[in-house]
Amino acid sequence: MELRPILSTLRRHRIPVLLLVLEIALTCAIVCNAVFLISQRLQRTQMASGVAESELVQIQLAAIGKPADAKARAQEDLALLRQLPGVTAAALVSQVPFTNSSSNTGIKLDPAQKLPTLNATMYMGEGLIGTYGVRLVAGRDFQADEYLDFDAMKSDPNLQSKVGSVIVTQALGERLWPGQSPLGKNIYLGETSVRVIGVVQALIRPSLFMGDNAAQWTMIFPLRMSAASASRYVLRTASGQREAVLEGAAKALRKADPHRIILEKKTLDDIRSEFFQNDRAMAGILAGVIAALLVVTALGIVGLASFWVAQRRRTIGVRRALGATRRNILNYFQTENFLLATIGIALGMVLAYGINLFLMTHYELPRLPPIYFPIGAVVLWLIGQAAVLGPALRAAAVPPVVATRSV
Repeated sequence: MELRPILSTLRRHRIPVLLLVLEIALTCAIVCNAVFLISQRLQRTQMASGVAESELVQIQLAAIGKPADAKARAQEDLALLRQLPGVTAAALVSQVPFTNSSSNTGIKLDPAQKLPTLNATMYMGEGLIGTYGVRLVAGRDFQADEYLDFDAMKSDPNLQSKVGSVIVTQALGERLWPGQSPLGKNIYLGETSVRVIGVVQALIRPSLFMGDNAAQWTMIFPLRMSAASASRYVLRTASGQREAVLEGAAKALRKADPHRIILEKKTLDDIRSEFFQNDRAMAGILAGVIAALLVVTALGIVGLASFWVAQRRRTIGVRRALGATRRNILNYFQTENFLLATIGIALGMVLAYGINLFLMTHYELPRLPPIYFPIGAVVLWLIGQAAVLGPALRAAAVPPVVATRSV
């Protein structure tokens, strides 16, 4: 089909053509970036934690009053929990992944530094690596005689210098010493120097306030927690035993000491689900925006095409009288719409790139991958052709006699 008649017709209707092109361009730009943001949000919800999530449960307690012997209370609780059916490991820990509550500190590579190299999270708790199921990829775990009591160290600052070892994640080690093994390296927490004795594959920070790029900047210290310094018991369970273990552990802890409250008992899967609920909600909102934009754009195409069909009844009748088939008329309107959609898509891609640059500059979002441009184009082409199909079929169904008599 020759394009000259189509272009001639479009030039005579510049304002509606311009409005439709701008509508398609804006839709293309927003859809490309919104789909990208949805993929980023959903990908974020799948980030690796480094722990055996499907085997872990957490019980958080709150004491009524001050425990008489917090250290002994914690050891008694742990001994009790480890005897429960279905429990394979138990630990009293300072923090749990995906809880938005974390203990962090600045790290220096040289004590003379004025500013820390970075900020990292500190995990503490005896037997934490085995309980969490964290994979040790280099070095070793802490030995029993390396653990210090957190309460004693907190009350006596001089004991801080005795915390001589630390285990770091691969991501933290690579960030501090790119291309080198972290084993044997020293880091400084204020004036205290600690030596890296082990490297774990991954262990996510409980709070991602530093951004997703810093999600794995994590350290594990050989500090033994007590009932006064920590309230989170983490249990590792046998397959399919998590709910039963939660109920059994809660009853056992209440029976052992009625003077405390169980604030929370959840599986780590539930904790993770709650942590990322805002990301899923945002993805849902963006999906709704995309759907609304596509519907509005399709309605705009339908409306304009229907208007043009009504305005061109005489022209359609003349073409039919001169031998044009229904397929010719149908192809005419589909080609016309395809040209408008293509112009709008081309403009929309430029606009999408500009929006992405703005988001990168002001909100630290990554660059929009080029694959989203052809995806957006194909979606809009398909929607445009589907939207114009109804008016085009009505145009093709106009009888030549009826069209010419209507003059």
